[in-house]
Amino acid sequence: MKAMLLSTPGTRLQLVEVPRPTPGAEQILIEVRACGVCRTDLHVLDGDLPRPRLPLVLGHEIVGVVVEKGALVRGFALGQRVGVPWLGRTCGHCRYCAGGAENLCDTAEFTGYTLDGGYAEFALADQHYCFSLPDEYADAEAAPLLCAGLIGYRSLVASGSARRLGIYGFGAAAHIIAQVARWQGREVFAFTKPGDTDGQDFARQLGAAWAGGADQAPPQPMDAAILFAPAGELVPQALRQTVKGGTVVCAGIHMSNIPEFPYALLWGERSVRSIANLTRRDGEEFFAIAARAGVRTTVETFPLESANEALQQLRSGQVRGAAVLIPGGAAAAGQKL
Repeated sequence: MKAMLLSTPGTRLQLVEVPRPTPGAEQILIEVRACGVCRTDLHVLDGDLPRPRLPLVLGHEIVGVVVEKGALVRGFALGQRVGVPWLGRTCGHCRYCAGGAENLCDTAEFTGYTLDGGYAEFALADQHYCFSLPDEYADAEAAPLLCAGLIGYRSLVASGSARRLGIYGFGAAAHIIAQVARWQGREVFAFTKPGDTDGQDFARQLGAAWAGGADQAPPQPMDAAILFAPAGELVPQALRQTVKGGTVVCAGIHMSNIPEFPYALLWGERSVRSIANLTRRDGEEFFAIAARAGVRTTVETFPLESANEALQQLRSGQVRGAAVLIPGGAAAAGQKL
């Protein structure tokens, strides 16, 4: 099969021919129809995340169909469409797994990081960590739901009952979760890079009550803020705009250092918390409401062979919504949906 392979962090992915994998007893082999391009992929590529399994196939927003399955697979049928997320395996018995926090399992494995992912024509996945997907979404439209949607949803839950919600960094996750927040009756304030008027217009189109630069103050204080942008300097900025008792949620898997800030910004029972990975329960809850909430993903598709271009466009902020790879050079590649 064809795959885009990372051999050394900091280098470009290489298009290679590798053996098509064979599923183990509890694994399914998926023919990849679409794979989202996530900012976490950039962090793996750049070496920001330590100890990836090398050589590695990136990609953890996989949509495809089951073409082979192991002897013990019971949950999925041949030909069934499935989604594969970032969380690829856990131990199932540690204090975190037993306590409903499998996202914190010390021996967890992750798709496209410690397990090969979906920048390929085929991918393996553990049957217990895959999802059935809502029929309302085409393959490319469904792909961003598997990380941008799930991490975004977990972050939204962490923001509590906030009525006025700030979202910093209006990319793939923000454009999905802003729609859920609006469906829930929240008021959304969107923060983009200063001067990104296109991004601000995009946020307003998705229901944001206000949109401006990350260096600006919203029209009213916020009850909570979610930071999808991996910029530590945004933490004190968000705290300045958050009411007493409010929460600033750091949603990225990697973030630059948070600068020193006065205790007065935190005082008043404000809190800063992180989001780490996701749980299968997050997926079950999110996929149960995504279509009901009217969530629609904006995607730009690329052929598998153009993964480096897609990553560069994501890095430079040229992607509006989410980038998605389509193996096989599908005719839709390069199309905005």
